[in-house]
Amino acid sequence: MNFQRWQARILVLLLCSVASVSGLKAQTQAQGEAAYHVKRQQAMQLFAQDKRLQALPLLEELVQQNPKDDEVLVALAASLVHHAATLTDQQQAGRERFRARNLVQEALDFGNSSPLAHNLRQLLQELPANGAIQFSDNPAVEQAMVAGEAAFSRHDFAEALKDYGKALELDPKNYAAILFTGNTYHRQGDVAKAGEWYERAIQLDPNTETAYRYYAEMLVKEGDMAKARIMLIHAVVAEPYNRIVWRDLMTWAALNNTKLNFKYAGAWPDPAPLKQPDVTAPAKSESLFDVKLFPERPRNLSDAWRAYDSVRESWKNGVKFKQQFPQEAEYRHSLAEESDALTAEVRVLEKLKGDIETAEPVMEDPSLSLLLKLYQAGVLEAYVLFRLGDEGIARDYSAYRAANRDKLEEYMDKFVVPPAPGKAN
Repeated sequence: MNFQRWQARILVLLLCSVASVSGLKAQTQAQGEAAYHVKRQQAMQLFAQDKRLQALPLLEELVQQNPKDDEVLVALAASLVHHAATLTDQQQAGRERFRARNLVQEALDFGNSSPLAHNLRQLLQELPANGAIQFSDNPAVEQAMVAGEAAFSRHDFAEALKDYGKALELDPKNYAAILFTGNTYHRQGDVAKAGEWYERAIQLDPNTETAYRYYAEMLVKEGDMAKARIMLIHAVVAEPYNRIVWRDLMTWAALNNTKLNFKYAGAWPDPAPLKQPDVTAPAKSESLFDVKLFPERPRNLSDAWRAYDSVRESWKNGVKFKQQFPQEAEYRHSLAEESDALTAEVRVLEKLKGDIETAEPVMEDPSLSLLLKLYQAGVLEAYVLFRLGDEGIARDYSAYRAANRDKLEEYMDKFVVPPAPGKAN
């Protein structure tokens, strides 16, 4: 299986390990078993310290004693994935990964909602039928990569670097070998070299999210939340429809006591009409204002939704779609359609904003105000791709990113991800 669709090592931000340990006291005290409590604490601390092979036998014993402890199930699953990388028998390694997949699903069924559990499930669901992970079609490169992964899992980092180096001699553009070299330097504590290798992976393939995310994880551990934020924004732009990047971005936000501003922009269907003003005795100035300055002004905010809906209907009937996409045989919801409809809504809102009767409601409505700001900033299409992207719209993403990467990053930077401190403990 291609590496870019399945990462052999599951790396998550610091919060995931912290969360696993932070829930320890309440659960184990409730169980009332001192021996279980001691063993569980030891296992989870080893897991949080990335000593997963050492934690594995303890986690196995814990699951035997309490098969409903969802945090232990997730830790065991992640440790099995780690252990599978040390096995030379790929069939046995595949069986361990499949067992890990089942354990994660059990944990989720028991109510575990951690980013680690969801990330593991997503990756393990993409395993091929034999459970194997392939890094290269070249047998010699594949052999070097498997050896490197085994050495890394044993924390034999010097040997892992030799193996990854051998793979790169044979294939200098092997993304996994470059990425894992950076990760190995990180585990050795050489942050500068790790960053250089992560940058190399990014330059090799800027449209794969993994190197950005690995880099961000390292920066979080170093306390550089601002630069980690930038890397995670790049990761989202690289692969916005990969849920892992959003989970890690939300983890970053939680570490910084903030939230992502991923709000809806625009009018809702069939909004309630505005209360009409009392016009039984209009002042002369109001009458003149109506007649001379705004003879065709919209009456209420529902006009904005109707403008949006009208454009959508004109696309759905096939005429506009065929003009825009003559090479496509069937209609689909597209970036062009949604942007066209929202622009029509914006034009109505701009009229409403200039009307004495509707200016205040437009500006006080957060969704409408946001839509106007997105349009004025020139990032309306980026909003559509990220916030409204369905299966049809997603097909337009790669082409848009190739020509407008800066707009996508600007939208994330200014409208979605709050700022962070430069350094944090």
